[in-house]
Amino acid sequence: MGLEARGEERQQELIMGFKVAVAGATGNVGREMLSVLDERGFPADEVVALASRRSQGTEVSFGDRILKVKTLDTYDFSDTDICLMSAGGTVSKEWSPKIAAQGCVVIDNSSAFRYESDIPLIVPEVNADAITGFTRRNIIANPNCSTAQLVVALKPLHDRAKIKRVVVSTYQSVSGAGKDAMDELFTQTRAVFVTDPVEAKKFTKRIAFNVIPHIDVFLDDGFTKEEWKLVAETKKILDPKIKLVATCVRVPVFISHSEAVTIEFEEQITADEARDILREAPGCLVIDKREDGGYITPYEAAGEDATYISRIREDPTVENGLCMWIVSDNLRKGAALNAVQIAEVLINRKLIQPKRKAA
Repeated sequence: MGLEARGEERQQELIMGFKVAVAGATGNVGREMLSVLDERGFPADEVVALASRRSQGTEVSFGDRILKVKTLDTYDFSDTDICLMSAGGTVSKEWSPKIAAQGCVVIDNSSAFRYESDIPLIVPEVNADAITGFTRRNIIANPNCSTAQLVVALKPLHDRAKIKRVVVSTYQSVSGAGKDAMDELFTQTRAVFVTDPVEAKKFTKRIAFNVIPHIDVFLDDGFTKEEWKLVAETKKILDPKIKLVATCVRVPVFISHSEAVTIEFEEQITADEARDILREAPGCLVIDKREDGGYITPYEAAGEDATYISRIREDPTVENGLCMWIVSDNLRKGAALNAVQIAEVLINRKLIQPKRKAA
């Protein structure tokens, strides 16, 4: 074995020994977290699947292994290093502080802590340096799925030409609303074809062969909370001076969110320059040929890690404006992948050490 190989092996030995819990392991995002941990070879010597009492004993996949789900409310986190929390906002509000108090860093996928000033809201490609603030409460927030892919694309352009204003229309897949929403799209689609009655349960209106301009609750100003989240989170993650307005729409797609984005900059930037910048940017993949099929659709982005950017063009209606199309798998970069990347930042920057020694 060569010197370099021995060095890599020794480095791997040094970072092994982390114990990771995935809370909400039976849900769409929880299952995806387990897949991402395995795919990326996360340096853990033990991974534990947690969920509510009704899911106790359920089996979930972790690579080629099967994990039996344990109960969150009876689990002892005192020897666990990281908890990837994907059990919903209500559960997170109750349990994340308790878990954090046991010395386990919580990376929370819900909106429960995103807007609190002493909780870092992190997209590693955008604001990894802000992660050091986790020591205040031992909790790190994962952004909303639609925000994560947006700021990954905006960050390198903001660094170059300073963004003034963003107008975004989202086309969000049903998986963002959970497994029941995916089942509803499937059931409604089948009902249409066999001429059965179409019932809306999870959504306010029929989703099959339709679009719904309503995600989350309505606020007093007429915007929905999903639209507000995009504004508040982009400001917190990227720059509080950016003005942003959003219209969020649920579409009959199973996986991947798409966004039509118009950006106004302080400085001049051409479409060609933006294309070159984004090609070099972390997490971004430009697929932008001005021809039939020379762009990415949500179907093609499903199962992939990248934030795809297509249809980059100059906006003739404003000075220093660009338009683009952004697509990403909302279960991965919008949730599971981003959470695991945050955990990797903690480890790679040596911000946490395993409680247990590697074997």
